[in-house]
Amino acid sequence: MKGEREVKNGVSEEEREVKRKRVMERSDSPPPPLGFNNPLLPLANTYDDDDEEEENEQKKSQARGNGVAKGEGNGNKVKGEAQEEVDDDEDDDVSKGKGKHSRHVEVRRDCPYLDTVNRQVLDFDFERFCSVSLSNLNVYACLVCGKYFQGRSQKSHAYTHSLEAGHHVYINLLTEKVYCLPDSYEINDPSLDDIRHVLNPRFSRAQVNELDKNRQWSRALDGSDYLPGMVGLNNIQKTEFVNVTIQSLMRVTPLRNFFLIPENYQHCKSPLVHRFGELTRKIWHARNFKGQVSPHEFLQAVMKASKKRFRIGQQSDPVEFMSWLLNTLHMDLRTSKDASSIIHKCFQGELEVVKEFQGNENKEISRMSFLMLGLDLPPPPLFKDVMEKNIIPQVALFDLLKKFDGETVTEVVRPKLARMRYRVIKSPRYLMFHMVRFKKNNFFKEKNPTLVNFPVKDMELRDYIPSLPRAPEGENVCSKYNLIANIVHDGKPEDGYFRVFVQRKSQELWYEMQDLHVAETLPQMVELSEAYMQIYEQEEE
Repeated sequence: MKGEREVKNGVSEEEREVKRKRVMERSDSPPPPLGFNNPLLPLANTYDDDDEEEENEQKKSQARGNGVAKGEGNGNKVKGEAQEEVDDDEDDDVSKGKGKHSRHVEVRRDCPYLDTVNRQVLDFDFERFCSVSLSNLNVYACLVCGKYFQGRSQKSHAYTHSLEAGHHVYINLLTEKVYCLPDSYEINDPSLDDIRHVLNPRFSRAQVNELDKNRQWSRALDGSDYLPGMVGLNNIQKTEFVNVTIQSLMRVTPLRNFFLIPENYQHCKSPLVHRFGELTRKIWHARNFKGQVSPHEFLQAVMKASKKRFRIGQQSDPVEFMSWLLNTLHMDLRTSKDASSIIHKCFQGELEVVKEFQGNENKEISRMSFLMLGLDLPPPPLFKDVMEKNIIPQVALFDLLKKFDGETVTEVVRPKLARMRYRVIKSPRYLMFHMVRFKKNNFFKEKNPTLVNFPVKDMELRDYIPSLPRAPEGENVCSKYNLIANIVHDGKPEDGYFRVFVQRKSQELWYEMQDLHVAETLPQMVELSEAYMQIYEQEEE
């Protein structure tokens, strides 16, 4: 009998007992934590491609703790044998050599299934969840059909899909390694590098510095041409307020350059920051498979960070979204409470506020920072002209900016009736204006249709705000500004839509962008629209 037991399964009873003890010790204690540089990944993402049976066993052992005796009769032996079979089947993808043991994976270049890869169906803009289990653990993309599946061990969904559909080439969305299933060997072929670049676009600092000089068009797989940085954004459902905000911020050169290099914000643990960086890299990438980008993952991060204040399917105001986004990015990027960030370096200016209360001769003088200046439009006329049409008034930007010259009085009611005078004492490099067009009364939301006449180029801010202080000696700071983005609103207050005019610096051309629609336009058309929010860039000496 002893001889039969030794021959069984080709191993002796002593060897099987040693394996049982080793597996039981590993399952009785939770696996050590595995670290990733990418803070977006949940802790569960650091585990290997294990079968469900092993994962369930680990969860049970963690719940029991270390107090379970290792000699609980034959029951533990049965679990040990099952665990041993799992270990024999699995192919671990342990990152960075930490945690559990890793098996050697064969690396080959001559894969016979590379010609089945279909780049036309690949889309890495959406959330990385398994299409079967809806899990975000160890997700692989099938390079034949484009679907996402979990794991690559023998009981995983990707392995099953490879057998049922005959699709054999998969890429790990985290490590960017390509495998052939069900053989489970790694494919190392340079022809797959373009897929890795689309999955995770990369920019060198030299490439970033040359972006504004690039005049070359790129071609998508469907044959359409597109300009890097001028690609359309999908309107998932009433999300044009996000699209026009993103397209405007993409024209702010220091902000764009900062987010094109992930090393600049690798210390940050905010998912919103990293999603914004990923979206920036995809918009400016010159080797995309298609001439459009879907901000789906960024919108999911926005919904979570804003606690569904801004969400898919609900129209919102781009001015509110811009204010929330810039403040949230600043809070997440700063390394200490008083530290600055790329947001404040680009947009932060300073105001001097003089407050006078009725019946009180004392004045309160204070200073406050701002990222955006609100401009009050004059009220529209109540009566129609002789043609029975409403008169659309016009006002110059010069008149609106008088609010910040330090002399014009603005009366406020809340929190107390007071007379306010504002004066810009520090102008930012990028100056944002918000035309207050919408007001809510007790019954409905109304829109002010007043047109604003503004300069597109060479706006001398000192002519608009004479009290603007001059730069200290030795600093060459220009007070001239050029328009780079103009968000407009068309239609009725409730049923209207937003679009944006942006400038392409390499050729100083203007483009009209509304979701997927991108078309070149004349600078004169920019001035004829109902401006809602504008971004001006300071000229360099």
